[in-house]
Amino acid sequence: MSQRAQVSSPGGVAVSRKCELRPVAFLFIEMTSRVPVPEAHSPLGRGTISVMTPTVLLLRDPAALPKTRRGTSRVRTVDVSVLTSGHDVADARLHKVCAGLLRAGLSVEVLGLGNASDAPDGVTARVRPRPGLAGRLLLALMLPWMARGATLLVLDPDALLGAWLSSLVRPRRLVADVHEDYAAILRDRRWARGPAGPVALMMVSVATAVARRCDLTVVADEHVPPVRAGRRLVIRNEPDPRFLPAYVVPGRTPRAVYVGDVRGTRGLAAMLQALEGAPNWVLDVIGPVAQADRAWLAARLEAAPELAARVFWHGRLTPRRSWEVASGAWAGLCLLEPTPAFVDAVPSKLYEYLMAGIVPVVTDLPRQRQLVQEACSGVVVADGACAAETSETPP
Repeated sequence: MSQRAQVSSPGGVAVSRKCELRPVAFLFIEMTSRVPVPEAHSPLGRGTISVMTPTVLLLRDPAALPKTRRGTSRVRTVDVSVLTSGHDVADARLHKVCAGLLRAGLSVEVLGLGNASDAPDGVTARVRPRPGLAGRLLLALMLPWMARGATLLVLDPDALLGAWLSSLVRPRRLVADVHEDYAAILRDRRWARGPAGPVALMMVSVATAVARRCDLTVVADEHVPPVRAGRRLVIRNEPDPRFLPAYVVPGRTPRAVYVGDVRGTRGLAAMLQALEGAPNWVLDVIGPVAQADRAWLAARLEAAPELAARVFWHGRLTPRRSWEVASGAWAGLCLLEPTPAFVDAVPSKLYEYLMAGIVPVVTDLPRQRQLVQEACSGVVVADGACAAETSETPP
């Protein structure tokens, strides 16, 4: 049995594709098109970047729906429950995934952290405050039992373990969305160097084994584990144009922007160093500062009041609001350190900077450098001091 799906690329070209119906609750389809980078933002001329348009088809498999006894009331189900024990509902990838599900006509609920007002439009959101480590483990076990979805889409390794355990009692389709190399990420975390580290690493190993056996395993890049799975699909963190400004005008004054989680390994010190060496610039930082770096940051800004006056901290914002703030910036910073988690990574913010007409400034990591060169837009630097030197040349 087959079904024809029609999707539209960002350029507006309809594409028809024949899809085989398989015994899985839904199927991601990735369409990729080439989008031009504005020539004004490309020092080497006009370039292009690859942009993903994700679409999800519901394959209404009766076996995926909860069973009830005759004469008993059925709890009203939704098509997909998105579960996360560690992500805020304002998370950009969560918004992109939910947007794809909704565009396919599915009903979606999100169980996560943060404020319900930051959840994707069109979903039912149930949120709670961010717990501590013990509270997070408990939440990971509870979330699957609270979910009403016929399919569970899980974003975190601990929540995936909880969902797998619940599926042994209450069978449902299980989808793992593995958006990072969690074992590599652990090596970047200070707390993981203590007694909790070996426990967390073991949990990640078990979760990777579970992800390999899920009904569908979605990974954010080719190198992200599990490298082999029964049904493995690569959905990269490429931009969704719906969250970006439709029209961008560069600001009149030099302004840099950073969008994403804020921590030392993601270039916090390098960004401040770059701004300190560029006295005519200001910097907008959009994203939460890691708890482990807050004391260092407070001391750094207290020691440099002139620098502190030129940095604006917006905290966590929804994807659409983030790019409204970023719109018009001259440069987008991505000064990652060469850690195991980032050497092979291509942060989503690089694609989004390019799509928003913002010149990316990146450290010299292989895949970041390759993207900048292919797009013919951006600057590769060794550190924050070198980034400051590039500020002397207008975009």
